[in-house]
Amino acid sequence: YRLQVIPSKIPDMAALLQSLTPIVDLTPDDIASFRDDMHHNSRYKAVTLKSDLSDVEVARFAVNEFRFPGVTVESYQQREYPYGAELAHVVGYVSKINDNDLQRLAKDGEEENYAADHNIGKQGIEGYYEKALHGTTGYQEVEVDNHGRVVRLLKEVPPVAGKNLYLTLDLHLQQYIESVLKGQRAAVVVVDPRDGGVLAMVSSPSYDPNPFVKGIGYQAYKSLLDNPDRPLINRVTQGLYPPASTVKPYMALSALSAGVITPNTTFFGAPTWTLPGTQRRYRDWLKTGHGMLNVTKAIEESADTFFYQVAFEMGIDRIHEWLSKFGYGQSTGIDLNEEYAGVLPSREWKQRVHKKPWYQGDTISVGIGQGYWIATPIQMVKALTTLLNNGKVQDPHLLYSMKQGNHVERYQQPANLPQVGDPKSPYWGIVRNGMYGMANLPNGTGYKLFHTAPYQIAAKSGTSQVFSLKQNQTYNAKMIPVRLRDHIFYTLFAPYQHPKVAMALILENGGGDGVV
Repeated sequence: YRLQVIPSKIPDMAALLQSLTPIVDLTPDDIASFRDDMHHNSRYKAVTLKSDLSDVEVARFAVNEFRFPGVTVESYQQREYPYGAELAHVVGYVSKINDNDLQRLAKDGEEENYAADHNIGKQGIEGYYEKALHGTTGYQEVEVDNHGRVVRLLKEVPPVAGKNLYLTLDLHLQQYIESVLKGQRAAVVVVDPRDGGVLAMVSSPSYDPNPFVKGIGYQAYKSLLDNPDRPLINRVTQGLYPPASTVKPYMALSALSAGVITPNTTFFGAPTWTLPGTQRRYRDWLKTGHGMLNVTKAIEESADTFFYQVAFEMGIDRIHEWLSKFGYGQSTGIDLNEEYAGVLPSREWKQRVHKKPWYQGDTISVGIGQGYWIATPIQMVKALTTLLNNGKVQDPHLLYSMKQGNHVERYQQPANLPQVGDPKSPYWGIVRNGMYGMANLPNGTGYKLFHTAPYQIAAKSGTSQVFSLKQNQTYNAKMIPVRLRDHIFYTLFAPYQHPKVAMALILENGGGDGVV
């Protein structure tokens, strides 16, 4: 129950608030919020003074109702999120309509449709699909007595219910991943590569959305904002990280498609690679080097030196052209408003942002997913599904279907999504085979972790640097603060022959040993 006040019927608002305070236990926050809402609404429209009235408060007011014309107690429905933090970044929440919401509603011609509403979708699915969920508000024209009580109904326009939404999420999988990541700063997204449906989206830590529905207190909200672990951020769509070695399969596919290398190209993977015409050396993660490499073995062993050479021969312009096709540097089309596009660097970008020209050394770092390149986990999994579908691009999505009455509307991929490269090219299989070897062959960087899996998995790991090492400096995770340790990534899919899941994972400051 909530207490409603029509300001136009109250001759002395201060006296009213003083009289009601002992009856319904008004707090200074209740009064401040009421005055703010009253300021932004018509004086002829009912404004909520207090929500969540207890049975005792309702009884007290009922006894005294005759003293307060223009004040009524009404029942109302309130959103509740039973899964709390487990689905906060997916479902989002509704909260009180504010000035920005009113301006947007007025601009969209929707203000009248929200005349009787107090809440609106703010985040997640609640925010993105607000219009579908809301429906159309009904209204009544009534005749009332001098106490504000209805005596006659003059006209009634019934409301039209909003649509019911069904999501692609596997709740048990979502909860399992949530339990595994508890206490970590991490993100996991799992997608069905056959249709782009998101099966799980977990960002850790998370937050309880329920207090936002009632109106979260200043201190509680401030503590969330000031939390260094950033629980309000959806790391899957807003976490920005250098994608590191997870991009090597796409670099390989791009170089093969552009004719820079062939499946038979060989390269000697030494411990370091020197930029031609300079003394600048770039180290491989493997101190002893890899020996003779082809493109498949380079993916299996994540050979940095091979991809330094590939990046050097490709050049930044072709790298940007091809990696853009895989979705880097742009939004993915996920049905959430909370998404960052990241940065896929180019000459133009560096000149615009840093006011500096592009150097060849910049290109070499980009070749292994470092340098200026930053991406989100959702971008990484979209690139992976493109690889699995031989270049067919699909947007990741959370919506499975909408239902209104007996009418069901299934999610449809946007029309005219691009095709990357030649879908019949053998290069797609060559690159996927490299990812299979990474997880299943003794020389693969993920062999120890994955080769005993009861299903065939293919993967690519990555280690994203938080700070740069000097040329002769050695990385030692145990000797540096936790928040300066490298981030760990995995992108993977399974089963290998007929993938049903594609996944991207990041463990912030997880170290450098590749164990997740």
